[in-house]
Amino acid sequence: MSTFAEGVEIMSESSNVKKEIGLRGLQKLVQSFCEERDWDQFHSAKNLAIGLVTEASELLELFRFHENCDHVVKEKREEVSDELADVFFFLLRFAQRNDIDLAEALTYKLKKNAEKYPIYKSKGTNKKYTEL
Repeated sequence: MSTFAEGVEIMSESSNVKKEIGLRGLQKLVQSFCEERDWDQFHSAKNLAIGLVTEASELLELFRFHENCDHVVKEKREEVSDELADVFFFLLRFAQRNDIDLAEALTYKLKKNAEKYPIYKSKGTNKKYTEL
């Protein structure tokens, strides 16, 4: 059984395992999937960034021409889920290939944003920090 298949089997055993696998585990799962297919050669930073944006655009396309978009997620749940998974795949792969700790990056970025968007100025508004 391949490393990827073993990872999927472990994840499907229980919902608790899914919660505990974490970002690093998911990155390793994606890495195994790609390495078993010899795809490293196609996964430069540029190509992965293009893939990430392309998949995000495919997610956005599901909402095109809809005024109230809340129903789209309900009506097209599987398609939305698939596109989110594709975006997540490329995000995980980009981070894995470029040795970026996503949890650390997000924590750091939230700290920076907390300084740009202090609660007393930004609560209840979606203005950019330069407009607060």
